[in-house]
Amino acid sequence: MNNRVKKFFITAVKDIVSFIETAFITLFVMTLIFTYIFRVATVNGESMKNTLMPDDRLITTAWYNSAKQGDIVIVYAADAVRLNDDGSLDVGKGLRKTLVKRVVAVGGQTIDIDFERGAVYVDGKMLDESYITGLTHMDEGAFTGKYPVTVPEGYVFVMGDNRQVSKDSRSSEIGFVAVKNINGKVIMRISPLDSFGFVE
Repeated sequence: MNNRVKKFFITAVKDIVSFIETAFITLFVMTLIFTYIFRVATVNGESMKNTLMPDDRLITTAWYNSAKQGDIVIVYAADAVRLNDDGSLDVGKGLRKTLVKRVVAVGGQTIDIDFERGAVYVDGKMLDESYITGLTHMDEGAFTGKYPVTVPEGYVFVMGDNRQVSKDSRSSEIGFVAVKNINGKVIMRISPLDSFGFVE
């Protein structure tokens, strides 16, 4: 084997090793990013139509600790948190499902729902909910007869944008959602490609 062939093989091996190292480093960095910074989630169901559609693939933050009204979040409905007649919290077994919902009110805010008119009020102001597919007429038993209710600190009141089919904080199976049970904020949709972009 002459020197020219040797140099060719040595260069080729170095290039292959360099490519493999780069691939492993890239994979390692991507794994860290999608473990500690971002996550991928898939929408299951129609409760967020038309903002989010069934089977949409989403990028979410990997943590969430500053609840803001209007955020779309991934929640784990571990407990059903309602109010007793004396105003104390009644914590029961929840759905034990992961859901995607919109934060309508945060700790300290007061929410009222006029189910007859289908209007939602936070701190006395009617929300302009251009994102919903229909008015909020369904009372699902979580706070029947108790509205308006003030959201306790450390909790949020969430609803789906498709109010007619959404099981959310109105439901006796969910009620208030603890901020600690929010797994992340939805940032963008990555699939389907024709709907790629940031989500609001």
